[in-house]
Amino acid sequence: MSYKDAYHPRVKADLKKLDKPAVKEIHSIHLDILLDNPFTGECLYGDLEGVFSYHFRKNKVDYRIAYTVDDERKIVYIIMIGKRENFYEVLKRRLS
Repeated sequence: MSYKDAYHPRVKADLKKLDKPAVKEIHSIHLDILLDNPFTGECLYGDLEGVFSYHFRKNKVDYRIAYTVDDERKIVYIIMIGKRENFYEVLKRRLS
């Protein structure tokens, strides 16, 4: 069963900072993968416990999608999408 998606208000701004081909791939491939199997991402720990991180690479650039899963209501909540560089530091600030 597929999950529904929900987004943090800043995700739209995150996507504007990325290359258009990467954004197109996120919408056409990677979000579908997450909604079909949300536990495919890596479970984070420490300050980011409870958050998952999904990784992919496009044009030699590493990207991350940070999200949480509400298994009871079948919702994947996308917190942040961005390049690997400084991703986890920004994510920590966004969650605090």
